[in-house]
Amino acid sequence: MFKFDNRLIRKLDFGLIAVLLIICVFGVIVIGSATQSLESTRYIRTQIISIVMGFIAIIILLLIDYNFFAKLYIPIYIFCNALLMAVLLFGAGKDTWGANRWIRIGGVQFQPSDFVKIGIIICLAKLVSDKKDSIHELSTLIKIVGFAAVPMVLILAQPDLGTTLTFAAFTFGILFVAGLRYKHILVTALVGILSMPFAWMGLKDYQKTRILVFLNPEMDPMGKGYHVIQSKLTIGSGRLFGRGLFKGVQTQLGFLPEKHTDFIFSVLSEELGLLGALFLLIMYSILLFKCVNIARRAKDDFGTYLVTGATFMLAFHIIANIAMTIGLMPVTGKPLPFVSYGGTFMLSNMICIGLILNVSMRRDKINF
Repeated sequence: MFKFDNRLIRKLDFGLIAVLLIICVFGVIVIGSATQSLESTRYIRTQIISIVMGFIAIIILLLIDYNFFAKLYIPIYIFCNALLMAVLLFGAGKDTWGANRWIRIGGVQFQPSDFVKIGIIICLAKLVSDKKDSIHELSTLIKIVGFAAVPMVLILAQPDLGTTLTFAAFTFGILFVAGLRYKHILVTALVGILSMPFAWMGLKDYQKTRILVFLNPEMDPMGKGYHVIQSKLTIGSGRLFGRGLFKGVQTQLGFLPEKHTDFIFSVLSEELGLLGALFLLIMYSILLFKCVNIARRAKDDFGTYLVTGATFMLAFHIIANIAMTIGLMPVTGKPLPFVSYGGTFMLSNMICIGLILNVSMRRDKINF
């Protein structure tokens, strides 16, 4: 379990750590501006504490050989599904957010699905690496998809469509990298298209409204469409150079809702302009590019699929959040990784980076 050698430190991807730190600092600055009228010191302090806890989690993970988690994939899978069942039975949040997605223990509240995503990525990576030679067989595909479907159904029942789509994204990513044939992908896509009418009938009323408002936000400009309309106005008002930190009209006057969480990208676009938004996108691109390279250089299939799943998860969150703020995707409530305010979300994403660095650091076998 704990097999560490000083030679491993030399293999650590310090470039990835540097990019991660830059994005986190960038996020703290923007959160400070977004919460100027909401006791920004408290939000900044909490975010910094979350980042520090995240880096501590990374250090702890680096001490453990990532293959240790592969040996525990069945207990991890059972524990993850038990957590999701606990959310359905004892969850909180419906009165405030419209869905029971959180668990409260004493004065601590967290969203289990943020950590379950990591656990299921580990389990899928192990299962697919074990079944790689038979991945094109229908029975194997059914087993893998069914394995991923159980937590997806439990999360969809909360209901949480955005996180369910995240599961679908990293499941597809792992299978694709494992060599899933294109004909299987096309058949799956065709089945998905044909099942859309049935999926529509199974959606909750609020989920249908989200999709309809996504197609035409002006149908309810002061209600369900308000978030998207204000977000696009906020982003557009930033133009090239932005209005300046703490000077955003939409942000500082309170027209933009959820400005320090889901719509943080709108805040930085208004106050730092297109140049600020491009800077963040470049940092994200470097981070994801490094993760892809780590997946390619991993010493074993499990490491490759583990990093692939984590990378697809991070990429989906980034794309979904930014697309949501500019009206290219329905509002799903997915924050922006390492930038949006939020303790459990920050910690879960840091854990993903810790696993990725772990695989990178152990890409070559070392005899102890």
